[in-house]
Amino acid sequence: MLILAAMVAAVALVYVDEVWDFEPEGVFRFLLVGSADSARSILSTIAGAMIGVAGTVFSITLVALTLASSQFGPRLLQNFMHDRINQVVLGSYIATFTYCLIVLSTVKSSDSFNFLPVLAISFALFLAVVNIFLLVIFIHHIAVNIQADQVISKVNMALNQNFTKLFPEITDGSFEQEKDHDSHIQRLKEVSGKYSIKIRKSGYVQHIDYKSLIAIAKENDVFLEIRTHAGHFLVEGQVVIEAYLRGDMLDKWEDKVTDAIIVGPKRTSLQDAEFAIRQMVEVASRALSPGVNDPFTAITVIDKLTDSIAYLTRAQMPGAYRYDDRGQLRLIVKTMSFSGIVSIAFNQIRQFGQGSPAVLIRLMEAMLTIHSLCRTEDQKQVVLLHARMIHEAAKRNFGEPRDLADLEDRYASICPID
Repeated sequence: MLILAAMVAAVALVYVDEVWDFEPEGVFRFLLVGSADSARSILSTIAGAMIGVAGTVFSITLVALTLASSQFGPRLLQNFMHDRINQVVLGSYIATFTYCLIVLSTVKSSDSFNFLPVLAISFALFLAVVNIFLLVIFIHHIAVNIQADQVISKVNMALNQNFTKLFPEITDGSFEQEKDHDSHIQRLKEVSGKYSIKIRKSGYVQHIDYKSLIAIAKENDVFLEIRTHAGHFLVEGQVVIEAYLRGDMLDKWEDKVTDAIIVGPKRTSLQDAEFAIRQMVEVASRALSPGVNDPFTAITVIDKLTDSIAYLTRAQMPGAYRYDDRGQLRLIVKTMSFSGIVSIAFNQIRQFGQGSPAVLIRLMEAMLTIHSLCRTEDQKQVVLLHARMIHEAAKRNFGEPRDLADLEDRYASICPID
């Protein structure tokens, strides 16, 4: 987009120079070029400098990506490539180079015809000055963003935004209990024929359009049971939806059903609550590997995950049953549970950190914090289960009794020790 904008700006400013005979006055006479040779020299210098600096910027970016890949994992590379400052800086240098080439081609100096695009050349000088500041900003930005704490904080911010969107917070303190539809569903299945809908290509489920599926189910008077959710990997030909209907399955709306499930080559955070969690867990797992042995980074991940899980204690998890506008049950979907998210967040960190007392003690402190914020008995039981697993891991692996005593002091605040 920046390159296209530079091309349009070059043509537009050259046209303005052609139709407007600009005569600089006062101090502006010394700031604007006065000859074709000087114009060519300025434009050539800027173009050469921009392409050279662009190469340097690309090299710095590749070094940063290499460091990020080895330290934090390859799945975090897309966070660097999607960074807006990186995109603007890389695009700006290439766009300025393109702009200078186009303007340079319009400079004419001969016995019969002379043309000097004064405004276009002045704008090139302005772009060169802006790009100098962008280089300083870019180097500072890269130096800050490859730090572990900064990477973890950015992923955690994305995770919290995703949680806020997928799991709205309950402000009145009341948690709805989902209705028991087992008998109603069983009757629907008994009087209906079952038709299996298969996915047509392999890949990760990136998005499921539940509203479209409800509309399709209502229009055709069917009941759909969805066997997948965002983040799952599907193989071509795998059954993803069971349709219960009284008539024959029609190809025209079977296509609409499969089109409502978007499958791609990689996971995204659009509906996948696990995606950012697994990114953070990967950072902690790499930090706890024998080759790295960086428990401080793992502790930072635990702290950020504690903040995210604490939000879920006051949020309403989505229900498995979806209705149309008349209150008729149309979909049964696979949903994430509080128990599942807590397991994804802390199981691998506990497994990889069994030999690190500092990590297990911080994990127990995280359980204590989350337990104090739980609003339902089910949530407390989930946290208690993980606290017991952490305690068992500590008893098996701690060689120093006082380290175990420190952990048990925290554990005793959640569950009395036998």
